Amino acid sequence: MSPTATRRRPRRHAPSAVHKPRGTLHPRVQAAGPEHFGIAAVDCAKMRFKWMLADFYGRILIPPTTVPHRRPALDQAVEQLRQAAREHGLKDLVVAVERTGRYHHTPRRAFADAGFETRLIHPYATKNLRQPADPGNKTDDTDLAAIHRAAVTGFALAEPPLDEPWVTFRLLARHRRDLVVKAATLRIQIREHLDAALPGFAACFADFYSSDCALYVARHFATPADILAAGLPELRRRLQDADVHPHRDTLETILAWAAEAPPPDRGAAAHHRCALALEEDRQQKMRQIQALERDLAAHLCRTPYVLLLSCPGVNVVSAADFAAEMGPVEHYASARTITGRAGLCPSRYQSDQVDNSHGPLVPCGNRRLRGAILRVADNLIKCNHHFNVLAHTWQSQGKDPRQAHVKVGLRFCRIAYQIVAGRQVFRHPALQGRHYVLDKLVAFHREHDTGVAEQMRDLQAAVDQVPVREHAAEAVPLHEELEKIHQGRRRGPQMLADILPIVLARLGVGGLESRESEGSDRR
Repeated sequence: MSPTATRRRPRRHAPSAVHKPRGTLHPRVQAAGPEHFGIAAVDCAKMRFKWMLADFYGRILIPPTTVPHRRPALDQAVEQLRQAAREHGLKDLVVAVERTGRYHHTPRRAFADAGFETRLIHPYATKNLRQPADPGNKTDDTDLAAIHRAAVTGFALAEPPLDEPWVTFRLLARHRRDLVVKAATLRIQIREHLDAALPGFAACFADFYSSDCALYVARHFATPADILAAGLPELRRRLQDADVHPHRDTLETILAWAAEAPPPDRGAAAHHRCALALEEDRQQKMRQIQALERDLAAHLCRTPYVLLLSCPGVNVVSAADFAAEMGPVEHYASARTITGRAGLCPSRYQSDQVDNSHGPLVPCGNRRLRGAILRVADNLIKCNHHFNVLAHTWQSQGKDPRQAHVKVGLRFCRIAYQIVAGRQVFRHPALQGRHYVLDKLVAFHREHDTGVAEQMRDLQAAVDQVPVREHAAEAVPLHEELEKIHQGRRRGPQMLADILPIVLARLGVGGLESRESEGSDRR
């Protein structure tokens, strides 16, 4: 046998220019001439913005001017810029807008809709180019001068535009994440108030918030004495009337706790009332989260990111979260650009013979994308056998668990880029076999109680993203699911009996004939 060649990682090529690729202007400046290339610097605020126009050398053509966020004023600023370009013979120009919360969107849209190229500058670049020139002097005019310097030195970055569906996709994903954080905060607050009114009650359950019995008892009994007064028969009867059917051991555990519970805090009735109000708020947020997850699944199925579901350990929500923050995969040249944008790379300090190349993660980067990648890494470590073994191996070697999460995130980015950019399902010689995209979608919609029309819409959209050569494999678990329904081994509403034959027909492998359901409800 010939010896196996050692696989070497490709070396990073030395840059040919000092400017960022998305910020360089010098080829255009050389073509137009520095005195004929204009830079409009825009410093944004909540209700207005201030802007000026200067050539590449910094000669001011339009002095700093304040423009309110009103349509006539915006139109006047655009016309003023056009007139100045004609008067001074500007052959080319860009509008450099400092990113400020969301206040920069109004001037950016105004100039972009008028046909001018708009670029964004991070406030960090403006700050570091203002302080050496004007130490201790922070004004709008000095900010405009710093914005001009940042554009000249290549820090005015061109960002690829996003279509309306991608913008909506991203907003929904971020709104869901915000609701998840708020719901987690509510759980902590509920637990604090509940422990004041019913000390130790929540500890009787492995997961208090997923137990219907625990929530019912906490909602209808204000003190441990009330539970003891009801007794086991009355407690069981009231739970059964509420369509809650706990085990006898659970009820005995509750009564045993009530008999030994410490006295509640002062103001226990008020604590109990606050806990119920917060629980109602949490339930409402959970319903909103579930509705948003259905919307995210619909957006995911219309993108090639749905193919990530073929990777073991990646579910619909995490794939949608990752896809929304990524945007179109065409915006990335390789997997390294994904991790570079997310800031998943160690910081480096090198000076003379000192070279610390394994510092902490760089502080800059798209933190929302980084969070989405690391959340997927958490799922892979828990649910994917290969990555679980890797994480435990690194932990046994004494490595920081955070480093293991980052390394898994880096590997996932490489895998995800091959799947999404290559329009293929998961294939890896060292990992376990792939999962089925449509099977995961069916399970997701069953858990979220999605309607027939929405579920059919998402499955058909996902079929269009799955490679044709994989249609036969994707049909196998769908056939098995349909057989379980027809043989009566699947309980509950069976709307899948109507959906699956149509999806199988779309896959081009044929379907079993749908049988009439014995029940009147076809859901």
